[in-house]
Amino acid sequence: MKRIVIFASGSGSNAENLIKFFQNSDSVSVIQVLTNNPRAKVLERAKRLDVSAFSFNRKAFSKTDDVLNLLKISQPDLIILAGFLWKFPEHILKHFPNKVINLHPALLPKFGGKGMYGMHVHEAVVEATETETGITIHYVNENYDEGAIIFQAKCSVLATDNAEDVAKKIHELEMEHFPVIVQKLLKSQNSKD
Repeated sequence: MKRIVIFASGSGSNAENLIKFFQNSDSVSVIQVLTNNPRAKVLERAKRLDVSAFSFNRKAFSKTDDVLNLLKISQPDLIILAGFLWKFPEHILKHFPNKVINLHPALLPKFGGKGMYGMHVHEAVVEATETETGITIHYVNENYDEGAIIFQAKCSVLATDNAEDVAKKIHELEMEHFPVIVQKLLKSQNSKD
């Protein structure tokens, strides 16, 4: 059984989508949701879907091995950042090489980096009068949004679109593609094992 741990900071719609996608799988299970925000809606979603969920503070994440030790116990095959806003610490990345992936709401390398998340990204896309945008699923390294790209999906940006319109299009791409790409990644791990 392949094991997934999801890190999220907000509402958790992508986390819920992943949990539901793999809920009846006999080969993949979302075993845990972790968040840096004790008031994040993702905690309620995980509880409702019967998935273990915990919140942690910056010290437990970056300054000590508390979160790392939790992950060592969980032994995930894949760690997924789904709307997780903190930079991932190197000591955790070193322990899980090529096992941490992120979903970014733009076509990297455009509109990536510190502070580029959620509506900030969509506003920047509209302000730059881009004609297309999309999602990027990529490996996580020590720099924001600079890891190797796994997958991208595109959508058009119309001259009449505002940031909310772009957000809706991106959300649809996320819901459609993210679980499928995660499943493919886990299958490719099988062929390497």
